[in-house]
Amino acid sequence: MVAILASYTVTPKEETPKGFLWLSDNDQLWRWSHTPLLYIYKPNHNNVDVHVLVETMRGSLGQILVHYYPLAGRLSWTKGCRLELDCNAKGAVLLEAESTKSAVELGDFSPNNESVKELIPTVDYSRPIEELPLFVAQVTRFHGSNVIAIGILWSHPLGDGSAAIHFINSWAKLTQGRTINANELPFLDRTVLKPPSHQPSRRFDHREFKPLPLVLGKTDNIEEQKKKTTFAQLKLTPIQVQKLRKNANKNAKSQRQYTRFEVIGAYIWRCASKARRELKENQPTAAKLNVNIRNRLNPPLPERYFGNALAPTVTPTCYVGDIISRPLSYTTQKIREAVERVSSNEYLRSQMDFIAKKERWDSIRTPYLERGEYRADVPFFGNPNIILGSWMSMPAYEADFGWGKPLHFGPGAVCPYDRAMISLRPQEEDSHGVDDVVVFLHFQEAYMQDFIKFFWEDIRESSCSTQAKL
Repeated sequence: MVAILASYTVTPKEETPKGFLWLSDNDQLWRWSHTPLLYIYKPNHNNVDVHVLVETMRGSLGQILVHYYPLAGRLSWTKGCRLELDCNAKGAVLLEAESTKSAVELGDFSPNNESVKELIPTVDYSRPIEELPLFVAQVTRFHGSNVIAIGILWSHPLGDGSAAIHFINSWAKLTQGRTINANELPFLDRTVLKPPSHQPSRRFDHREFKPLPLVLGKTDNIEEQKKKTTFAQLKLTPIQVQKLRKNANKNAKSQRQYTRFEVIGAYIWRCASKARRELKENQPTAAKLNVNIRNRLNPPLPERYFGNALAPTVTPTCYVGDIISRPLSYTTQKIREAVERVSSNEYLRSQMDFIAKKERWDSIRTPYLERGEYRADVPFFGNPNIILGSWMSMPAYEADFGWGKPLHFGPGAVCPYDRAMISLRPQEEDSHGVDDVVVFLHFQEAYMQDFIKFFWEDIRESSCSTQAKL
């Protein structure tokens, strides 16, 4: 369906610092592979010349890499199985492509769609890690229309979602011919997260790095790892979100109102517990979260810190019967407790100390499971548990390359375990500044339809299509 017309290795347009860049303990937690993202655009003018577009993007990518020069480098391993970054300016990769299908023929942009995979560039992981580019972008023009897809591969050890979106938005801004202000430039020195020499030994019991509950009667999660996952995108209007919050807060013991993320995360956890019909009421279950800590440390991280600034945390272990039968406030409070666990500087520094002293990284590093590779000694977040994440602070729809804001933004692949990312999407009509909430859900295929049924069960408004119309 998609033909690659040209491939460019793009290096910084100016001389950049060379040598090895220390990666923090937070950078070590994530899979060393790439995160796939997909943007869809429909420029408001006809006869778009994709070659001219790519040439413009190629020039602006070289410009932005001057400021984000780590992205032009390559990863390598140290003796202690830590990742480090060689700032060797070998460059990022930009691909020009053309689809023989029209956007209408493609159907939708869900990662379940096999054709969508061709819109995402690929990396050959059989090659040594020192040869793998850290940023790859593919610009695809659809046949018979001016619809443009931009598929992104982003190396997670280089930065979290906030870092990735800020880079992509800055690249888009330069592509328009605009300038980047000094206060928009990234802060690249990760040694601000280095533990001080006088830091005491770990003081907390870090449950977030312990194995999550197994399905009752099982001794490992290998069987669950083998089950196929699928994807759904669910959109909540501001009115629907407000209804859920009102439901959660009316029985809340806390005087502080629950946030959108806490309530929606709790609701997702409850729907997942209902959908997994085989689970017994006394089945232990937990939700794992990754929390942005940029403003939770003392002192806070510098503005525009470029790197991974996420802390894993986990809810108290609950029972499926309680999650299903008790008020939504019960589950929402468990989500809040997980967030509050990583709200103190002391706990976060203790967590970093724990990571730094870890001898076996496989036991805590987020897995990247190749097809056919199933291991009991790596983390698995699926049935009977779930992982929750927030993209709500990420301005993904600000990535305007000169063709207007994207019609679609979302993941470019299906996650191999149960995971829900909660994001925001600006409403098309005037919404008085209130965005829709979008849930990017990865869930075991056998239970997905039941999940969707239960998801809408308590929400009276019918769900609207979340796919962009072309």
